[in-house]
Amino acid sequence: MKQLLPPFALLALCACAAAPPPQVQAPAPKPDVPEMSVSIMKDVVRELASDAYEGRAPGTPGDARSVAYIQQQFAAAGLQPGNKGSWAQAVPLVEITAKDISPLTIAGKGKKMAFAFGPEFMGGTYRSVPRIDIKASELVFVGYGIVAPEKGWNDYAGVDMRGKTAVILVNDPDYELEGQEGPFNGRAMTYYGRWSYKYEEAARQGAAAALVVHDTYPAAYGWNVVESSGQGPQAFARSKDGGAGETAFNGWIQKSVAESILGAAGQDLAALSAAAKRSGFKPVPLGLRASLSFVNDIREISTSNVIGLLPGKSRPDEYVLYTAHYDHLGRCPPVDGNEICNGAVDNATGTAALVALAQGFREAGAPELSVLFIALGAEESGLLGSQYYAANPVYPLSQTVGGLNMDSLYPQPPARDVKVMGGGKSELDAVLQDAVAAEGRYMTPDPTPEKGYYYRSDHFSFAKLGVPMFYVEAGEDLEPGGNAAGRAFADDYTAKRYHAPSDEYSENWDWSGMTRELRLFYRIGRKLADSEDWPNWYQGDEFRAARDASCAGEGGC
Repeated sequence: MKQLLPPFALLALCACAAAPPPQVQAPAPKPDVPEMSVSIMKDVVRELASDAYEGRAPGTPGDARSVAYIQQQFAAAGLQPGNKGSWAQAVPLVEITAKDISPLTIAGKGKKMAFAFGPEFMGGTYRSVPRIDIKASELVFVGYGIVAPEKGWNDYAGVDMRGKTAVILVNDPDYELEGQEGPFNGRAMTYYGRWSYKYEEAARQGAAAALVVHDTYPAAYGWNVVESSGQGPQAFARSKDGGAGETAFNGWIQKSVAESILGAAGQDLAALSAAAKRSGFKPVPLGLRASLSFVNDIREISTSNVIGLLPGKSRPDEYVLYTAHYDHLGRCPPVDGNEICNGAVDNATGTAALVALAQGFREAGAPELSVLFIALGAEESGLLGSQYYAANPVYPLSQTVGGLNMDSLYPQPPARDVKVMGGGKSELDAVLQDAVAAEGRYMTPDPTPEKGYYYRSDHFSFAKLGVPMFYVEAGEDLEPGGNAAGRAFADDYTAKRYHAPSDEYSENWDWSGMTRELRLFYRIGRKLADSEDWPNWYQGDEFRAARDASCAGEGGC
């Protein structure tokens, strides 16, 4: 006979069965993007942009002070020293200071003209020699100074430039087109349009000197930028031959100066410029000769790249890059008694972003791949720090997935859109699209592709050697104010503060826009660092061959 439970036991059993299971509090899910510290951003910008750092020019006490400070901030953010136990990678440079600069004298055809250094011409030399003497060097107008065999274009065709001075137009032949269809990408500048390329090509042609004609629209900045950037000590990469293969003088002349010179030669600048836009243009000897002299103070200096490492969890030998340059111009021509170019926006903001992002990654936990945070030196001197790292990588470029460069974050309200320089070039596009969508924003193409921004900052040094790199920044559609407010802010900064002593930190800055940009930058880097994909440049892109060659090497990609 089945034994029945006593009544009290039955009641107890029922009570147990009816009791709800104990509630376990589930941990709150981590946010997609950790909080980006505005206080860190403020502290770093305020410090680096103070007069104590003297404008952070390479090889100065302010430069050394910057390197020490950034190391401290990287350590506080939880990074490891990224160069074999050291934070710094030394970048050897030479500093050349031109003195006793004579006027630029142009003579011939019964005429003689002299132009003053500063207001009418600017420049210097890459050669480490005590004196430069250019005597009666024949002037040749060479159009845009481009040799592009793949495009069937040679502005030096049929001329021997040895000992001669090239007069060169800035930008590309088709920069005035509205679209981007043309032999040199139409309105979008290519590297052939950059002044640095024009100097390089003039040297390859054996020219004694190169004079680029300044025109504000195609140059993308006013003469004030040329003048402020070219005064005083200039830093260059140290070379074994002391720059012997370079032209003796590289410089700029005002457009009005070029008009006067060509007029004296019986030529018209506008007419020659129009002719130079057409394939088959031939260089025009001007029948005039240029003379110029100056002495140089030369000293060997060095700057540093500061490298912080966040090791990856599962694939620590593969790397994602965040880069930003920390240097600026040092002392500039004084404005209202102020001679220090503090570079608060350009680029103390980008350096501060490195620190804030590093802290964000640490708080979120290490990703699968390692992440490198590199504060680069000597960008303003010609991308020298990034060029040195790319040529002497601490971590193989063949193991570097890709990255993002940050140069000048604006203290403005948040932007609804994201401006893309270098979009449509690589498979990084998909990563950016996902990040932008996650932030509820939209992308706009570079509104000023004729300015060639993709070739003007440190990402270019890595791209040239095959590493897919992004340069993105806040667009112009601001909250509030829309595109009109965004354009007004950008135009005001360019005209009044860019490369000027007035680029200073203010406690009244609006940080909301920069915070939004950091969220986007974090998403891009995190996606790359947690992915198994290896983005490449699109087929036919100018950097695809370098990436393919890198990936074909031992242990590559």
